[in-house]
Amino acid sequence: MIALEEEYTPYLSPIFDRKPKSVTALMVSELTSYTDMVVIVEAGSSRQVTSLSEHIIKSLKGLKIKATGTEGVKAGQWALLDFGHLIIHVFETEAKRFYDLEGLWSDAEPVDLSQFNIQAQTDEEDDNGF
Repeated sequence: MIALEEEYTPYLSPIFDRKPKSVTALMVSELTSYTDMVVIVEAGSSRQVTSLSEHIIKSLKGLKIKATGTEGVKAGQWALLDFGHLIIHVFETEAKRFYDLEGLWSDAEPVDLSQFNIQAQTDEEDDNGF
């Protein structure tokens, strides 16, 4: 696991404002030429996918950081937010399982996101409502 570089913090902070189910960041700069980091966010519903994506876009716009492209924000299953050196994918749970980007990027180095005080919840806890 590698340490999060300070330049990425403003991009990731808004994600944690909206309580995602899970967040994974992978450093892919050694594996691809089109971006340095891929962030995979799991939202609990299609409504949360849209809300979270819009919140990220609006928050970063307030910092004068504009996405070079966005896709699927209103559809609510999978939103892609492209900031050039960083790409954020926001998935509804079933879509996240289906596309399995963590599996696709299994050779990528995970990024330590512990500074955001993530409270991880296992699938079993989530399924049981605890």
